[in-house]
Amino acid sequence: MKLYNIKENDEQVSFGQAVRQGLGRNQGLFFPSELPTFSDVDALLEEDFVSRSSKILSALIGDELSEEQVLELVGNAFQFPAPIKSVKEGVYALELFHGPTLAFKDFGGRFMAQSLAAVTDGGKITILTATSGDTGAAVAHAFYGMEDINVVILYPKGKISRLQEQLFCTLGKNIHTVSINSDFDACQSLVKQAFDDQALREEIGLNSANSINISRLMAQICYYFEAAAQMSKAERENLVISVPSGNFGNLTAGLLAKALGLPVKRFIATTNVNDTVPRYLETGKWEPKPTIATTSNAMDVSQPNNWPRIEELCRIKGWGLDTLGKGVVTDEQSAESVKELNDLGYLCEPHGAIAYRSLNEQLQDGETGLFLCTAHPAKFKEVVDDILGTDIEVPAPLAKHAVMENLSEELNADFEALKAVLRKAQK
Repeated sequence: MKLYNIKENDEQVSFGQAVRQGLGRNQGLFFPSELPTFSDVDALLEEDFVSRSSKILSALIGDELSEEQVLELVGNAFQFPAPIKSVKEGVYALELFHGPTLAFKDFGGRFMAQSLAAVTDGGKITILTATSGDTGAAVAHAFYGMEDINVVILYPKGKISRLQEQLFCTLGKNIHTVSINSDFDACQSLVKQAFDDQALREEIGLNSANSINISRLMAQICYYFEAAAQMSKAERENLVISVPSGNFGNLTAGLLAKALGLPVKRFIATTNVNDTVPRYLETGKWEPKPTIATTSNAMDVSQPNNWPRIEELCRIKGWGLDTLGKGVVTDEQSAESVKELNDLGYLCEPHGAIAYRSLNEQLQDGETGLFLCTAHPAKFKEVVDDILGTDIEVPAPLAKHAVMENLSEELNADFEALKAVLRKAQK
């Protein structure tokens, strides 16, 4: 499979190059030059999660990796389920938090780590990524202890939950964590600056594990098929999916699943009050505002990196952006939805509750609704306990890291200071 740079179409790379390189020239995102389609999706959905996922990913990757290799990569990466749970009649939650770091990022992070190990051409690699909460832990645990790969993770100081922070800032070894005295968009900006520095890229073998890396995005396609596989054929024929959206990688993956043949009637892009995309869909004007801190901090993104891929896919498929549903949910409304779900017997956290709210408001008669639950409620224990007046149990992986020493260093949003950290991580 060839992939091209959305900004500079003449830059075309292999899957392996895209995984190793992360970003193209001029900070351009890579996109598949061809999208396969599955003619018999019903038969595909009859297969088990790993077998089905390996077929989907093999079709995307092409002959660069054998089907046996891809099956092995997927088997190593997807060692946990993605179950759907019935919340009420016609509405399901897709639980993506059964991996080692209790968040949906485990799927992409682990598949990227496996892919990078498979396509590496030798030499040391430095993974630089920014996180608004869950990416950091998934990437850290996926790459922890891997030889010749150093990981540097940037996150906004004081703007992610303590348990999120502890899960990836306590590992050490080849995992280096940096709290930035600013917001997530500033962290993303530092990552982009690093990729624009060609000399630095070559010096330290720079790569990114954000959802800008195509391997992570491709892995996320697979759990949309897995969700549909757990429904009846009648249910999935009128399927509406609400996606809690921050950097928009999850929605991009869902739309790619539809492009490959998954029957989805429509998607709803739901944000918190950092609503750049919903306003853009309404007005046609791209007008990011300063990022606002919310209780759904993983979605506190004003300049989502993956949006150009969505526009590119819609252009290729002839889909109007006006076919995308949209929703904006405040902290107060999110809390109301956490309570409503709890009354229905389903424990949820703010990100999933935001997706549920928009779905509940926009679902029509005869449609089946699915909303994505991207993190275990315990990762937002303080918020959920405060909303519900409870003391929810902390799972063992979180409890273990909660009492460990935080190894992060603190920096201002200064690129020269970051370069010193990146060089030090190589030693």
